[in-house]
Amino acid sequence: MPSIQSKLRQAREWAYPTLKSSAFLSRGVLTPDEFVIAGDELVYKCPTWSWEGGDPSKAKSYLPKDKQYLITRNVPCPTRVSSLENSVETTGMDDTAQIDDGDDDDWLVSNLLSPEEQEKKAQKDLEDGFDILDEDGELMPIEENVAVSNGVVEEEDGDDDDEYADMADFEDDNVMEDEAAIATSEANPVGTNDEDDNIIKVRTYDLSITYDKYYQTPRVWMMGYAAGTGASQPLTGDEMMQDVMSDYANRTVTIEQHPHVSGPHASIHPCQHGAVMKTIVRNLMKASSSSTEVDAEEGSGDGPSIEMYIFIFLKFVSSIIPTINYDFTMDVMASTEK
Repeated sequence: MPSIQSKLRQAREWAYPTLKSSAFLSRGVLTPDEFVIAGDELVYKCPTWSWEGGDPSKAKSYLPKDKQYLITRNVPCPTRVSSLENSVETTGMDDTAQIDDGDDDDWLVSNLLSPEEQEKKAQKDLEDGFDILDEDGELMPIEENVAVSNGVVEEEDGDDDDEYADMADFEDDNVMEDEAAIATSEANPVGTNDEDDNIIKVRTYDLSITYDKYYQTPRVWMMGYAAGTGASQPLTGDEMMQDVMSDYANRTVTIEQHPHVSGPHASIHPCQHGAVMKTIVRNLMKASSSSTEVDAEEGSGDGPSIEMYIFIFLKFVSSIIPTINYDFTMDVMASTEK
């Protein structure tokens, strides 16, 4: 049953006038027609996405009946977001981008370390923490550390002849046959007939994108399913929040009723989407060799096209749900730096 808040949101959206003139570059928002244009480009470039009409009784008059919302199904989510949050850089204020559009609800977009950066950081932490103590438990100077290390190496080098046995003792005329037998047993373990045993079962999500007439931006909806169950066992609201960055869970991302699909969905509230997209578009324009800062502020110049909007938008959304591996194909540098 829809909540009172959900009903109020629907009434507000119904009463709000439909945006007619383009404000993509100046305000980061879309008209319904521009939403369809951007959605067509997403479907064309990323075949995993498709248009849906949904229930005709719930169709929005300002959108084509067969293009009410975009959807991609069975999107893998292999890990919980907590495993990534341990890798968020916390060295200073530059590690997050704050989106402030005069509202009290500022957004922080965290910079996650890539797997390579995580590995380098772990290696550096290991090296920094690898100190040698003397017999009294005191930290030894670097010179003595080196000397001790060299002594250990030299001592080990002296025992090389005794450490390894003569490989001739292990010669076996049937070694090739033994290796073949091992390979066969590994390929066909005893008592294993299930071909799915080697398939890693992970959570999956159906992601959809609707047009919010009040905020004049796309809105993302998520329905998750338990690992290995297909669409037969939906995740609870609390379980879906495990796949949302903690800064946004139950604040920017809440459980609400989808306007076209039955059942509660996790949804990213669009109140700041326009401000975020405006900032990203402005930075893209600044980066363009044919644009100037004045052009970007005035919403003119060599800015991105309408067709690029949802690709940029999905790049931004990936910072909120980083472990849900949906497809947006194009490599978009979506900077939110002020």
